[in-house]
Amino acid sequence: MSKEFKVPALGESVKSATVLKVLIAKGDKLSSDQPVVELETDKTVIEVPSGMEGTVEDVQVKEGDEVTAGQTLFTVSAAEGATESEADSGKDDKEDPGKKAKQTDSAAKKAKKTKQQEKTPPDKDAEGKAPEPASTEPDDHPSAKDVPAAPSVRRFAREIGIDISAVTGNGPHGRISIDDVKAHSRKLNAGREAAPATQTAAQPLPDFAQWGEVDSAPMSKVRRLTAERMVHNWNVIPHVTQFGRADVTEMEEHRTQYKHDAEKAGGRLTLLAILIKTVAGALKAFPQFNAAADMANKQIIYRKYHHIGIAMDTERGLVVPVIRNAEHLNVIEIAVELTKLTAKAREGKLSVDEMRGGCFTISNAGAIGGDFFTPIINWPEAAILGMARAKPEAVCRDGAVVERLMLPLSLSYDHRIIDGADGVRFMQWIIEALEEPVKLLWEG
Repeated sequence: MSKEFKVPALGESVKSATVLKVLIAKGDKLSSDQPVVELETDKTVIEVPSGMEGTVEDVQVKEGDEVTAGQTLFTVSAAEGATESEADSGKDDKEDPGKKAKQTDSAAKKAKKTKQQEKTPPDKDAEGKAPEPASTEPDDHPSAKDVPAAPSVRRFAREIGIDISAVTGNGPHGRISIDDVKAHSRKLNAGREAAPATQTAAQPLPDFAQWGEVDSAPMSKVRRLTAERMVHNWNVIPHVTQFGRADVTEMEEHRTQYKHDAEKAGGRLTLLAILIKTVAGALKAFPQFNAAADMANKQIIYRKYHHIGIAMDTERGLVVPVIRNAEHLNVIEIAVELTKLTAKAREGKLSVDEMRGGCFTISNAGAIGGDFFTPIINWPEAAILGMARAKPEAVCRDGAVVERLMLPLSLSYDHRIIDGADGVRFMQWIIEALEEPVKLLWEG
């Protein structure tokens, strides 16, 4: 007996993946925990285990193919134990002819019932339209089966990518209608309104070959998604960028003094780790920077947790892993967590959950160099802080020119919910906390 191995659920809002590696071939013997394929989703690589035992009969995909959840990747013949079980089942049938006759009769009745259903015209849904044939797409949320909703409503929710179990029903006993699904979708997509076509429409390029030799390469999945999101973020959020410099001369001395403690704990104590802790304190002092603009409902959502995203440059493109509850971690603990996430990012092994739920992002260009830049806010967040390389500069202190280690900072924020004066105050708070670490003890 053959079994189909299908693409598992790829995560919320993730519709497809690219096959990076096929780790099996026809004739291979599978164990239940054996990795069989590597899939690249929007921003991570997933190594998928087989979850079954048997012999590979046929592989239906190759490297580079685009696949979707529920699509068959390969087929496997049942393991020997399963085959023997089926043989025993057949033996039982021979010993009980009456049982076999009943099963045959039952199958005939089911076939007749199915044929009658095919001839019966389908009922119309709440909008007066005949429903389409039932979808064979697997349900990613088993709990959705218990939700009070008609099949046509469930199908509509699946087709537009909505989790039916998350929808609030306004009908009798909480029954969900198509209008309820639409309202839930509008709420989720608040702020995602498409920009004017003149801003986002892809304009055809000129034929560059007429002026000389050219080459081209397809965009990777990560690059394609990054491009789409950057256009969306820039068009939806009115950006303002505030610049500042922090004197981290004393902070660098403290970092050097305690870096060995971080190494013993399994991390690297960097200025970025210190800045993450500083930002967590600033978000407590300025909650509007830990907020999101809900324009659909004309309200501001204030988060009470402090998850800090870190933009990282990798071979596959830009990824943003998240350090959760940074306000509850000390600097050493943050350094350890940052080291783990950095290693995963470089190896392409970040999970989808490790890149979701951020409240505020830090973009660190210090390892590369440069000074100030204008980072683009990661929607639906309200702000992002750009960090460049700290370097010695000549500054004036008490009437004398001295050399100090200065850290360039660039803060972009959503001008819909953050005023310019608050942007200056937020930046100044961070600068003072970096220059006077005791501020974090007193204020967060």
